[in-house]
Amino acid sequence: MSITVRRADDEELEQWDSYVNRSEAAGPFHQREGIELLADHTDTTLHPLVAYKGQQAVGILPVFEQQKGPFTMVVTPPSHTEVYYLGAALLDTHQLKQRKLERRNRRFAYTCHEWIEENIDPDLTHIRTVDRYQDLRPFKEKGYEVEPYYTYITDLTPSEDDLMMELSSDARSNIRNTDDDEFEIEVGGLSEAKEIIDRVRERHEDQEVDYFIDDEYITRLYTKFPDGQVKPYTCWNSDGKMAGGIVAIEHKDTVYRWQGGTKGDTEIPVNDLLDWHVMTDAKSRGIERYDFVGANQRRICRYKSKFAPDLATYHGALKRSPRANAVNTARTLLPF
Repeated sequence: MSITVRRADDEELEQWDSYVNRSEAAGPFHQREGIELLADHTDTTLHPLVAYKGQQAVGILPVFEQQKGPFTMVVTPPSHTEVYYLGAALLDTHQLKQRKLERRNRRFAYTCHEWIEENIDPDLTHIRTVDRYQDLRPFKEKGYEVEPYYTYITDLTPSEDDLMMELSSDARSNIRNTDDDEFEIEVGGLSEAKEIIDRVRERHEDQEVDYFIDDEYITRLYTKFPDGQVKPYTCWNSDGKMAGGIVAIEHKDTVYRWQGGTKGDTEIPVNDLLDWHVMTDAKSRGIERYDFVGANQRRICRYKSKFAPDLATYHGALKRSPRANAVNTARTLLPF
């Protein structure tokens, strides 16, 4: 039986999150509120694609249409959202043997590509998938350039003692040798989430780097995502001042270190303490993975690698129209 793809209507959108729950590859921003937030924040047109085999949903691919000058672009995820992977997600793959899984994935990818070409006809398509969607061969077969990206993921299933022993020596020392009365870590609310984002914004401004997460974005994220998913972990020093914070997002078996990691004028090793607390707190609820959300910048990797992560790959699939290719080639030839 062939696979068909269509843009979800209002009735199908009511079922969207049930599809997300059926997919190992679907993350927090695949949720309906996530994709709608990304579309509104970036002023793009959302096309929530659903693939069907007969009447059974077998895959989802939320894509975002935008205009950039004379060019039409299809992206997933859109830029300036601090979301680095989204893309395609197959449903109910646990019950498929490898041969059938590959056949379904190929038909799914082909049909999604055909829907995009026939209904949008973009000059550029960029699909960036999650680490649990690894087979992008069908996109290569359709002319996409596929490039790997990297993130760090720490396995939280070993015992807490075993996890501690896997950390770098300086991380272990910082965590063990900081007196309990010097700090307190708690999960805050919306005001703490805003404060963490404000500090991240200030750090970007100091580095003269653009940062696009504003109060409206974090407010909607915190209030509209399911209760308990967005967790603003805050570290307070002995003077009662916030020393630092991390906005973590917990979804299914993974907790994501989404934003934060800045610290004020403090002598305590605030980030080591925060990351360890997020890991152990999530572990206590049965969460199995801590995703550091990126391992592509060498400077930041030096810190993240202290927490015994495995290197995981996710991928970007890029396809340009002949017109976009010509412009891209011309730009590379310009002498300035």
